Amino acid sequence: MAVLEIKDLHAKREGKEILKGVNLKTGPGEIHAIMGPNGSGKSTLAYTILGHPKYEVTSGDILLDGESILNMSADERSKKGLFLAFQYPTEVAGVGYSHFLRTAYNALSKSLGDQNREVFLTVREFQNYLKKNLDQVGLRHDFLSRYLNEGFSGGEKKRSEVLQMAVLQPKISILDEPDSGLDIDAVQAVAKAISQVSRKDATVNSHYPLCKNSQVLGQA
Repeated sequence: MAVLEIKDLHAKREGKEILKGVNLKTGPGEIHAIMGPNGSGKSTLAYTILGHPKYEVTSGDILLDGESILNMSADERSKKGLFLAFQYPTEVAGVGYSHFLRTAYNALSKSLGDQNREVFLTVREFQNYLKKNLDQVGLRHDFLSRYLNEGFSGGEKKRSEVLQMAVLQPKISILDEPDSGLDIDAVQAVAKAISQVSRKDATVNSHYPLCKNSQVLGQA
């Protein structure tokens, strides 16, 4: 049951202040939409929470379950249970999608010492686990034989990242414009997948228009 709290957060990139006093608190199972015009700081907020080195926090704090994460690296924040789905996922030729997910799952399970799942899964066990999650997010089973994001359509890339959320089971998932570049059918499919995953007590912070909770950036 994770709680993310952002307190009076100010952050800059390349000397320019972008975030100017952001406050946000989320609870378990909630889906929040981060809204605002272009340049208001939506992506900056996402990258700052995850510890991107190009974004510098000048004041304020970010707390995960009451613990400040400001001095943690991006890797450490990930191991604490934070996850970021990129607006434009990078294609990685030669890296099998199934192998990528299994490696990430086992590494995260080991670092968390998770008692609710096996620290390591065999290839067969993990394939069965993946197939259940593929069905949940609406992807075909042969999707696993492809390379990471290579040749994926826009909708496949978005659902691929939702699949990663379902498989890795992060405490907090942040999606950077998950509806960007998608037609209405793909938007509905991704929205359904996000709703399914969020029922597992993960909090999703998203630039998504179909959320009950919202935070508007860039207002005076």
